[in-house]
Amino acid sequence: MAFGLNRAEVIGRLGADVTVTHLQSGGRVANMSIATDESYLNRQTGERVDKTEWHRVVTFQDGLIDMLEKHARKGRLVYVGGKMQTRRWRKDGEASDRFSTEILLVPGGRIQFLDKPNGTNGNGSTQAAQPASAPAMPAGASTAPADDFDDDIPF
Repeated sequence: MAFGLNRAEVIGRLGADVTVTHLQSGGRVANMSIATDESYLNRQTGERVDKTEWHRVVTFQDGLIDMLEKHARKGRLVYVGGKMQTRRWRKDGEASDRFSTEILLVPGGRIQFLDKPNGTNGNGSTQAAQPASAPAMPAGASTAPADDFDDDIPF
């Protein structure tokens, strides 16, 4: 009996606006890059070293793609929970395979914006992680057409 757990969760900032590509099959795919930061003290120099790690995020869910097109902008603070996936492909004329590891948002996955769309709390200062104007959305949920999201969502 095989058993495993494949779950990835990150909180970070979007490195660019979401990119939506139309596939030959008629579907769409949304791609995002999320940067996570960490720092540590260098033992030899005693200086603080900052390190940024980049994470690729992909989804094929139509309702989620619609929401991301409206709200996923460069610099937004976002939580993503999905599963890890490694793809392998070969470019024409190359002898070796290429690999890409990414977080795949599938039904049961989650994305949540942790700041307001403009990144401020209304008085010009940057906002700490708080619920966003775009609510959390499970990756498999479909969205009904809506005019826009408000700050007075009751949850």
